[in-house]
Amino acid sequence: MEEWFIYALRSLRDNNLYIGISRNPEKRVETHNKGKTESTRNRRPFVLIYKESCNSLKEAREKEKYYKSGFGREVIKNLFPGSSIGRAGGC
Repeated sequence: MEEWFIYALRSLRDNNLYIGISRNPEKRVETHNKGKTESTRNRRPFVLIYKESCNSLKEAREKEKYYKSGFGREVIKNLFPGSSIGRAGGC
């Protein structure tokens, strides 16, 4: 079984979310923070605020699509009551 993760990052610059998938979310955060991801380069630095294990790439992609939806973004935001996390970016 190949383990994949859905992850959510919060930009410390604009407080918005970035949602993605990776086999190694911690290493992926480093890639984002080094500016190696064009779509997030201007929004760094990021902190990892959520990760969820998935049993396959297909499952991870389905969950990523859900979390990038309006309802899914609200689920992530509701994990942090009272925070000022903005809308998901990169979608």
